Amino acid sequence: MWIFLNDAFLSIVDKGGDGTTLLVRARREGDLERVFPGAQVERTPRNDYRYRARVDREAVAQALAAAVRGIAYGNFKDSVQDSARHDAYLEVWRAMYAFQRASPPPSRS
Repeated sequence: MWIFLNDAFLSIVDKGGDGTTLLVRARREGDLERVFPGAQVERTPRNDYRYRARVDREAVAQALAAAVRGIAYGNFKDSVQDSARHDAYLEVWRAMYAFQRASPPPSRS
């Protein structure tokens, strides 16, 4: 699962472990700590995601629920303060807009 927050981008997967934790990965330093304070973040420069941490599954669910409850903006892209992050997110938005346009129109029932 990819999660785009206005101050963090996360990839969350169930990769091994005992089922009680999830592997949460990030591309930028500080993203994991902002969402999961106290997480034991491992720097993995040779992996596709440079930062990763095992986080309790329930803590992941609670953090994501808190992020949803805290939404106070009318436009997500405009809420992203970091210009490099904003530009990266805009590229994702453009790719998904192109994906939508390439999809066949919905059928009428």
